[in-house]
Amino acid sequence: MHEPEFSGTTTEEWDEPRLEDFDTDDLSEVADHFLLSASGFPPENFTDLKLPVVDPDGNLNRNALQTVKSGGHGVGAVDDIDEDKQDSVEELIDELANEGFEDADFGD
Repeated sequence: MHEPEFSGTTTEEWDEPRLEDFDTDDLSEVADHFLLSASGFPPENFTDLKLPVVDPDGNLNRNALQTVKSGGHGVGAVDDIDEDKQDSVEELIDELANEGFEDADFGD
């Protein structure tokens, strides 16, 4: 788990990014848009990256945070994640939401 890097925020519609959506194929740069990696940071492969919350333009996306918090593609759907790690990721999601969006309250 790591805290993603972002330069702004957005509430635009969210689609999970693909590697070709990024202006780089440097996985260490692409990884800055994700919360988890199965192989650590930087990841060995793009498919190791899980829970994207920053769009390819570098904006933290409110809808992405909502999706990774409670959606079918969220932290609860990640394979091989223990309860403590899941709690830590959910706390990070809440921190990012509160930092980026004044009215963010994803609840539980």
